[in-house]
Amino acid sequence: MGLIPKLPVAEWIDTATEWTTDTFEFLFDFIKEDFGDFIEIVAEDWLMAIPIWLFIIVVGVLAFFVSGKKLGLTAFAVIGLWFIANQELWEELMNTFTLVIFASLISVIIGVPFGIWMAKSKMAEKILTPVLDFMQTMPAFVYLIPAVAFFSIGMVPGVFASVIFATPPTVRFTNLGIRQVSHELIEASDAFGTTGTQKLFKVQLPMAKKTIMAGINQTVMLALSMVVIASMIGAKGLGQTVITGLQRAEVGTGFVAGLGIVILAIIIDRFTQNLNTQRGD
Repeated sequence: MGLIPKLPVAEWIDTATEWTTDTFEFLFDFIKEDFGDFIEIVAEDWLMAIPIWLFIIVVGVLAFFVSGKKLGLTAFAVIGLWFIANQELWEELMNTFTLVIFASLISVIIGVPFGIWMAKSKMAEKILTPVLDFMQTMPAFVYLIPAVAFFSIGMVPGVFASVIFATPPTVRFTNLGIRQVSHELIEASDAFGTTGTQKLFKVQLPMAKKTIMAGINQTVMLALSMVVIASMIGAKGLGQTVITGLQRAEVGTGFVAGLGIVILAIIIDRFTQNLNTQRGD
């Protein structure tokens, strides 16, 4: 087209992917096998070993205290989980819950340090901001391609794709929260001779807690939104049931599984929101 020949961008990416896969095959195999086995043990052995009635009671009790001893969230959590169990989707729920928890934890472990780095360095902020923009605007389905290339199919590539998709809010909100700490507090801490580490952990992070928790809440929700997409590359759970219902035109099956995802999303969202506000206001 025109005077400029087509740039072989796709070929460059293929070459880079093949080089990365071959060079770090030992690492990808280790993650796929060992980490993948651990995820399955958590989901299929540990969580499934807990009696359903006990799990529901524990979640109900936690909801009661987290919500400030209000019955609304407690009732919703108990009835919602009972409904999922009644529809014989408990194993799928545990797989979905495991995927979301692992993806969220990894995203937070990665996101908070990068957010702190951005808050401490203008150069880091200039470098990471376009990277985060790219990560958030890239269609979620695209993340499945490198996930499959590196880890084949299963729960591990599902977690990998979810982490890439869900990390940016934690990074951004951590950066924002630390930068919003008042200069008066910073100056006061400096006046008392605090070190940089003391100032970070005793002043900035505690003051930025609500903002950081809001970012973590968004990260968890984004990880949960990847459940159906990740099921396309073999991630077990409710998303896989939704895909099965879509493929077989079983509207009821897909709807019930989708309703299970909604119930889980609301419970997790309310838990994280209440954890963020119960000591604030």
